[in-house]
Amino acid sequence: MVATGTLFVIAAPSGTGKTTLVKALTEKLPNIQVSISHTTRQKRPNEVNHAHYHFVDQDTFQNMIAHNDFLEYATIFDQHYGTSKTWVEQTLEKGCDVILEIDWQGYQQIKRLMPQSIGIFILPPSLQDLKNRLSSRKQDHAHVIQERLDDAKKAASHANEFNYIVVNDDFSHAISDLTHIIKASRLTLSRQTIQLVELIKELT
Repeated sequence: MVATGTLFVIAAPSGTGKTTLVKALTEKLPNIQVSISHTTRQKRPNEVNHAHYHFVDQDTFQNMIAHNDFLEYATIFDQHYGTSKTWVEQTLEKGCDVILEIDWQGYQQIKRLMPQSIGIFILPPSLQDLKNRLSSRKQDHAHVIQERLDDAKKAASHANEFNYIVVNDDFSHAISDLTHIIKASRLTLSRQTIQLVELIKELT
């Protein structure tokens, strides 16, 4: 019997390093995949369709909402983002863990639908550090950076709704923290009982 995978939601303010952390995490651990979100925003020069995001137009996105295709969806900076319900459910059923990179609004929806999911919130070491990171990317105007800082404050006010908080001050330490969270979840009684059913029968 294959144990159902665990759904992890990793949220963070823009510029905190969430995407880089998640990429490193999936390279470090086996049997874990990242859900690719659908979005209506424009593709950036370094992004690949169906690899970074599924880029769709407004009509397609609204049609997917109407057909209940999303596990969750949210509007961030006037653009829509959504998570495929079918892909997540099928991947979890195969016993593979899934990571969703979404915001706190999406996590609230996920928690209502799948209360067993695990939420991890990534924080920057300080607001000034976040401002420096956003400025160093040189892809946003000053007013956009300020909007992202304001959004970061709002997002951080919801950090206590998550199961874990990780501060991305030192990259290696943050990766270590995330790795321990994933590994610990795989040792829970519910998952071990299914995975080790034959051994437990033999010993009892």
